[in-house]
Formats: sequence, C-alpha cells, structure tokens
Amino acid sequence: MEHGKQIKIPATYMRGGTSKGVFFNLVDLPMEAQQAGSERDRLLLRVVGSPDPYAKHTDGMGGATSSTSKVVIVSKSERADHDVDYLFGQVSIDSPFVDWSGNCGNLSAAVGPFAIHSGLVDKDKIPHNGIAEVRVWQANISKTIVIHVPVHEGEVQELGDFELDGVTFPAAEIRVDFEDPADGDGAMFPTGNITDVLEVPLLGELEVTLINAGIPTIFVDASAIGYLGTELQGDINRDEDALARFESIRAYGAVKMGLIDSIEQAASRQHTPKVAFVAPAKSYQASSGKSVDESEIDVLVRALSMGQLHHAMMGTAAVAIASAAAVPGTIVNRASGGGEREAVTFGHPSGTLKVGAKAQMCENSWKIEKAIMSRSARILMEGWVRVPKHATS
Repeated sequence: MEHGKQIKIPATYMRGGTSKGVFFNLVDLPMEAQQAGSERDRLLLRVVGSPDPYAKHTDGMGGATSSTSKVVIVSKSERADHDVDYLFGQVSIDSPFVDWSGNCGNLSAAVGPFAIHSGLVDKDKIPHNGIAEVRVWQANISKTIVIHVPVHEGEVQELGDFELDGVTFPAAEIRVDFEDPADGDGAMFPTGNITDVLEVPLLGELEVTLINAGIPTIFVDASAIGYLGTELQGDINRDEDALARFESIRAYGAVKMGLIDSIEQAASRQHTPKVAFVAPAKSYQASSGKSVDESEIDVLVRALSMGQLHHAMMGTAAVAIASAAAVPGTIVNRASGGGEREAVTFGHPSGTLKVGAKAQMCENSWKIEKAIMSRSARILMEGWVRVPKHATS
C-alpha cells in the first residue's frame, strides 16, 4: 500500500492578544493553496487537525478552542498606502470547513510583527528604535488596520511589562487602530436602529443591539436571558440548553442583520455574527482567581465564539463593544451608565480591558472614525509545518 509522504511548509506559530494561530506568508503556500478555494481549505484544515470528532486537535497545530484554531495568511500589498494584506481563517474544530467571513482582532496585533519578521515591510519604514507603523489591509472585511509595533535596535520588541488579562505573561504593548470599523457601506447599525426586537423561539421577544463594527455582533441584556453578567466559561459551556439558546439568538440575529437569508444558513457561518450579553458593573472573581472590583469597570460583557463562551474577549468584539458604548441608547451604552463616552473599560471572564472609540452622527447615521485597543504578540515557534502530501491535492 502506498502511504505517500509529508511535505513541509514554512510557518510561524504566534500568539496575538488572547489568541494564537498558524501564520503563513502567502508565497510559501503550495501553488494550489495560494488562491481561495477547496484546496486551500483542505490544506489548512489538515494543518490545524480538523475535523476532529475528539475535539482535541491531537494530530494538528490547533488548540481545539475558538481562540486557538486559527490560521493567518499575509502577503505584500499592492494597494496604495498599505504594507501587507492579511487574511484570517477561523477553522472549525469538528466540521470540515474554514470560516472566512470575519476578522480576528487579537491576531491582528500579531500581523505587524509577523510582517516585519518576514521581510514584508520596507526597511526604510522600520526605525532603529521607536514604533513602526504597519498599515494592513484586512482582506476578509476590506478594512484598514494600523498596527504600532515597538522596535528596539532594528528588531521587533516582543518582551515588556504590558499585562493583558487572559494572557499569563507580560509582553511589549502593541497598539492596534481599526479605521472606520463599521460595515463596508458605512452601516454600523444594519437595520438603521440602535435597538431592535428579535422574536426567538423559546425566548420570546428580546431587545437587542445589532452592530457591525469590528465584527457583526448581537448584544442582549444579561437579565433578559437570566444571567448576571459575571458568568465564567463553566457556567455556560457545560449547559447544552444554554448554548442552544445562544445559537438560536445568533441565527435569528444573523437573518435580521442581513448576513444570511435563512436560519438554516447559520450553521455554515459560525464565526459571525457574535453574541454577547451585558450587565451594569459589579464585582466578581475572574477565571484566574483575580478579584475585579466594580469601581474598576464600566460594564460587564460576556461573548460567545464558535458556539462557546470565550475565555476572555475577542479583539473584534472589543471593537464592537467600544463602538456600541459610544452611541447613546444602545444596550451596551445603557449598561455602561448612558451618555456620551469615548472609552469604556469592561469586565470579561479573564479580567478587564479598556477600549476606545468616538462616535459621531453623519447624515443621519452613526459613524466610528477609529477604534483603538492595546494588545501584545509573540512568536512561539517558527520553522515548517508538515502535512501529508495528499492534503494539498
């Protein structure tokens, strides 16, 4: 019996924010995987180790969670005023598909360092000491992200004293600017309303804020669905009925947002939209055992990703939180205390995070010029990833 051979592909395993994934330079991929399509998806599924009915990713580079089953493809940009193009894939754990419908805000922070390490940024843009601005075209959502990468003696500075809840060790701070983070046509609120009513089976009528900033997100008041807003992963992820209810909210919200045409299509679009529930600030104990005092935060937010409560907060969802908090009358804004604001500190299962966004009314619709947050990133391993040759054809 002919078993074939493995091939090796240059790859870098990186942490970005509270996520990690496998990074590729586009030109290093096999020719058949350099274009979008089934060949690329089949290769990346095998790299990560999906689909895995055991949900462990033992035979791949994935970590069997929504935060660690990710791939990134970066290439030199031909667009004016951009250094690189960045494509993000959310790899399903137990199903054979890669979701390309949205961005990962956490891994966005790692794209700048990866681009510099890979020689994709012109050397004259990299200071000997200082901050390198890497302008990134986010190909999934057609948006510009500016990543401010610290440089020391001509090299990316990865280590530092910046602490990020949800990440064990400190590192160098990387500021990430999401320019005009709303939907491509400028519709931050796809229905035109800052709040809507969703009719969801078994839950009835739910008031929600549907927003497309950073990533399409459905916000609901925690008390309306029987929660406090202080829940941790175990409180939600061990409850199959609760997960089914959240998936129902997600599916009906996706239809309302115009992202899908029917409820049945939600199963093939797991990455977007996200569902998050919010509550006014109150003290709680984070998953690490750290105490978060009510005085430290403006609002509580818990969000689900790929059908599970996230251990911290997705970076793109943080952009959605900042954007919604900045608009008076949204569910997030009301839970945050109301009024106008340009920054919000929210409590999540791993701790706290501060994000900034300034909203303005333009031609009868709300617009966010830029959302800002700080993350960190670090190379964990670099070299080659090996996959069976048949995975590439």
